[in-house]
Amino acid sequence: MARNTVSVDQVVNDFMLALDGDDYANNANGMLVRNYALRGIREMNFDIQKKVKSLLLTVDTTKDAVDLPDDFVDYVKIGAIGGDGIIYVFGENKNINAALKYSLDGSGDPIDTDGDGVFDRVDAKKEVSTLSADADLETYAFRNFMYQGYSGRAYGAGGGRYAGQFRVNYEQNRIELASNPNYKEVVIEYIADEARSTNPSIHIYAENALRSYVYYRLVERKSNVPMGEKMRARKEYYNERRLANARLKSFTKEEALKTIRKNYKQSPKG
Repeated sequence: MARNTVSVDQVVNDFMLALDGDDYANNANGMLVRNYALRGIREMNFDIQKKVKSLLLTVDTTKDAVDLPDDFVDYVKIGAIGGDGIIYVFGENKNINAALKYSLDGSGDPIDTDGDGVFDRVDAKKEVSTLSADADLETYAFRNFMYQGYSGRAYGAGGGRYAGQFRVNYEQNRIELASNPNYKEVVIEYIADEARSTNPSIHIYAENALRSYVYYRLVERKSNVPMGEKMRARKEYYNERRLANARLKSFTKEEALKTIRKNYKQSPKG
């Protein structure tokens, strides 16, 4: 098993053991140190090394939606697995709900039968109007060109590079889908909040940066700590953070040569 990460419990234990009697943070309790350590993991994972997870989620076919994971921060890709085993990416459409119809009662007001705070949606395929061959799409105004009796087709109509569309509904904590065909499962790659995991950890390259962060947060608001020590702790944290960032995102000589070879590769002659 690889040993390139260190758990937050180990960082906290090592930090508490290293405190001396004359240390400015010698009276810190373990719970407070752990709280700052989790904050540091969250901050550095977002800025230095994002942790990307991939999940296969089952679609709630009654709402055409999937619930967001508990540690979800932001999405990277959302798509579905096709019959050929390839993942086809969906495109984001923030206005996706504008095209949906909702069931109405006799007064014309939307109905919420299950009490989840969301209006019940009827079959979008039956209710949403679709362009037909006789629609305005076929008029000359929407053609690309007319040349010698031949007419071009409307630019972009009927095409598209996405297998479906989605909208992230943060208020309802779900991803709403508008895909054709209707997929039973979707794949999501997302940035995860490592601090919410069962056993939070951080890369060993950033261990010293995390310890410096904990110490800096412990002393920054203490009135009995000299301002010079607070500034020193802050400077040390940012220096360790830059060092960790440089180690985690190092650009090796081999990568440079690979990039050069790729950019200057000659095309085959016919």
